[in-house]
Amino acid sequence: METTDHSYSSSSLTSTAAKHKDELQKLIFAGFGSRFAAYIIDLIVIWSLNTIVTRPLLRLMNIENAQLWIPMLSAENITTSIIFFLYFIVLTKYFHATLGKMIFGLTVISFKGNTLTNGQIIFRECIGRYISMAVLGIPYLVVAFTKRHQGIHDLFADTSVIKSKFIEFNESLEEHPDTI
Repeated sequence: METTDHSYSSSSLTSTAAKHKDELQKLIFAGFGSRFAAYIIDLIVIWSLNTIVTRPLLRLMNIENAQLWIPMLSAENITTSIIFFLYFIVLTKYFHATLGKMIFGLTVISFKGNTLTNGQIIFRECIGRYISMAVLGIPYLVVAFTKRHQGIHDLFADTSVIKSKFIEFNESLEEHPDTI
C-alpha cells in the first residue's frame, strides 16, 4: 500500500492562491444575499429603537406633530433619520459591523489600511447610504456584480464586507503579489 504526501509548501499554496485570487475573493467577501439579510435585521432593530424610544420621547415632549415648513421635515422624520444614520455610523466605528452583520459573521474592512478611518465610516454609512437610498436602493444591487461584492457606498469609501473568518486569509492574499 503506497502513501502519498499531500502536504504543500507555503510558497506553493501562496502561488496557487495568487493565481486564483479573483475567484477566492468572490467566496470570502460577503455576497448580496447575506448582506441583504443583515440589512433587514438592522432595519428591524432601527424600527424597534424608534418605536420604543424615539416616538414616545417625541410624544412626551409634545412635538410628535411638529414640522418645519413641510411634512417631510417633521420632528419624527428628522429624529428617525438621525437614529438610522447614527446606528450604522456608531456600530461600524466601534465594532466594524452592525448587529445584522454580527449575526451573519460579517465585518466591514478598509482597503486603505488595517482600520477604518472616520472619513471612510462617515462617507460609507452616511453619504453613500443616502445616495443609494435616494435612487430606490438600486445601487445596492451592484454588490452582486463586483469582484469584492462592493456596493456603491463601499466603492466610494474604499471598503467592503468580508466573512469574518476569512479576514486573515484575505490579508495574506493582499500582501502577496499576483505575479508568481
